[in-house]
Amino acid sequence: MCGRYYIDDETSKEIQKIIEELDKKSSAPRIKTGEIYPTDDVPILVGKSNGIEPDVLKWGFPNYKGSGIIINARAETASDKRMFGEHLLSRRCIVPASGFYEWNTNKEKIYFTPKEKSILYMAGIFDREQRFVIVTTDANTSISDVHDRMPLLLRKEQIEPWVYDSMQMKEILKQTPYLLNRSSEFEQLRLNL
Repeated sequence: MCGRYYIDDETSKEIQKIIEELDKKSSAPRIKTGEIYPTDDVPILVGKSNGIEPDVLKWGFPNYKGSGIIINARAETASDKRMFGEHLLSRRCIVPASGFYEWNTNKEKIYFTPKEKSILYMAGIFDREQRFVIVTTDANTSISDVHDRMPLLLRKEQIEPWVYDSMQMKEILKQTPYLLNRSSEFEQLRLNL
């Protein structure tokens, strides 16, 4: 599950570039950076006829039960769900982030970041109303002791196949995400005592 993530546009050159491209579009709404919450308008990468481009979408689909929002779609079942199936086939996107948060059983917030790069590419799907959800999968060993789900992470070379190639998308849905670093305020406090 991914309930919050972080966009650091000051230290990530790739995220800076995405924000700068969106700033050039006069019709783009105000872009949120920093800690991202459901319903925020945030930078997303989508496929256009001339390639992958940044756009601004709102995080979360309306809940079909009437109240609240849906922020994640399970990789294993998204194609079978009426809410996600059509979007998975034709409207896949990339959610760029510096990292994401999960909470352990003690409700302590833990931040997960890539080991080698300054940016995470999370798989997403979007609807016609410019809203998106993050695709999740079973947690790998860097997260499984904190939560049983995590975002489906893509390597940079998987961006175009995820967005444009339905056959490769099916294989990507089955992959185990790469390992991540983790940090938390409570661990830093314990080290400083």
